[in-house]
Amino acid sequence: MNPLSFQTLPLIQPSIPINLPSAQLQDLPEKVLQFGTGVLLRGLPDYLIDKANRQGIFNGRIVVVKSTDGGDLTAFARQDNLYTLCIRGVENRQLIEENVICSAISRVLSARQEWDEVLRVAASPDLQLVISNTTEVGIQLIPEDIRLTPPESFPGKLLAVLYARYQAFSGDPAKGLVIVPTELIPENGTKLAVILLDLAHRNDLEPAFIDWLEKANTCCNSLVDRIVPGRPDTVTYQALTEQLGYEDELLTVSEVYTLWAIEGNKHVQQVLSFHQADERVIIRPNIDQFRELKLRLLNGTHTLSCGLAFLSGFDTVREAMDDEVLSAFVSSVMLGELIPGIPYAVDDKIAQRFGFQVLDRFRNPYIEHRWLAITMQYSAKMQMRNIPTLLHYYEKLDSVTPRYVSIGFAAYLLFMRAVRQENGTWLGVRDGEAYPIHDTQAAYFADLWARLTPRELATTVLQNTALWGHDLTQLPGFADSVGTYLADMIENGVLTTISAQFGHIDIITK
Repeated sequence: MNPLSFQTLPLIQPSIPINLPSAQLQDLPEKVLQFGTGVLLRGLPDYLIDKANRQGIFNGRIVVVKSTDGGDLTAFARQDNLYTLCIRGVENRQLIEENVICSAISRVLSARQEWDEVLRVAASPDLQLVISNTTEVGIQLIPEDIRLTPPESFPGKLLAVLYARYQAFSGDPAKGLVIVPTELIPENGTKLAVILLDLAHRNDLEPAFIDWLEKANTCCNSLVDRIVPGRPDTVTYQALTEQLGYEDELLTVSEVYTLWAIEGNKHVQQVLSFHQADERVIIRPNIDQFRELKLRLLNGTHTLSCGLAFLSGFDTVREAMDDEVLSAFVSSVMLGELIPGIPYAVDDKIAQRFGFQVLDRFRNPYIEHRWLAITMQYSAKMQMRNIPTLLHYYEKLDSVTPRYVSIGFAAYLLFMRAVRQENGTWLGVRDGEAYPIHDTQAAYFADLWARLTPRELATTVLQNTALWGHDLTQLPGFADSVGTYLADMIENGVLTTISAQFGHIDIITK
């Protein structure tokens, strides 16, 4: 079977419909510089840009910058940067099965090995837009010299790109860029702009550049919402390969639901002309409601459920939603505790409607979203997604202890119980098998678990203001509730602990 490439496109004989790219799309100018190669970017922004290109609207391709050492860049090169997006799900009670060979990516550059080429892209007159998704910990200030090849942090790399562009065009204000970070943190564009300015001052860059940085460039707050698990399991991959009629190392599966909300003005709308190709790209002066609903309900529920479900023996979201007890927990924590705690004025009916929609998305039989992938940077996600909701819940409900948030937090602590370290990665154990703990706080938790009882550990972690920004032991009953559930999980098992909660209460269901 032929591998996917522009050369082999005419040879494809699929048994299912596929939207193929035309050869002319290869000749479009490189208008976008993207930091990140992850499946979310390929499944949402890159797909939407590809869709617009096919309609003759945006007419621009994407240069992707890979900053990490992991992964294999050669797969992109072997496939001429083509990849298949298999969209599966139900929308308006209609089964959706769409297959698209996306061609928006022109090339993928290694930041470590090809930084000079990245800076040459920065000097291109065609460049208009920067997109990023570097995980929640990617947008942070690391004091560093941006003249390094390359700088360590994403903001450092971006500032180096902007400085190279400023120099290439002698500070022309018309050559500024629109920058759209998609990292899932509140006010991601605003925070990135502040870090860029701070780094510029720390690097003693000239006042004229700093003025250009602030006035000629626009950092937009944005929100992406689409579940993109990425490469399917082996059996599903083989079945799709047979149907498609070719081999695709980058084959990606996504759900149908799509939202890309971007905070911007008319200038942003003009630059991001691809929004005209899909109504699910929303550019408005304020996107707070979209962000809060997604961050608190979809992502917050994921974070409170991932350790719990994984330690209960479920590997994917779909498996957990097929289980009566786990499904009841997910529904109850979202609809019963997270909605009341949303720290933003949202109409209850809108929040409930969004919540039920999320539950339907979790139950999508075509999506294999792995819980272990959701645990990446578990601690940062818990702080960003759930701590503001927890604090507001206590304020609103007069200090009532949230039962399900407590259970989810206890499972997070248990998931972080590392037993050993191998090749720099801390490992936990589930049913006798090791699992990786990919979290910058892994060593901190390994130390606590080595010397504290579960209740002592719960109290120590909850009062760590460096982690949460607040002493969570001051929330009435929360530390005791978390400690009790944690001890129960260790003694009786995680699934048994959850099951006991639904013998005497009403389960919130649709």
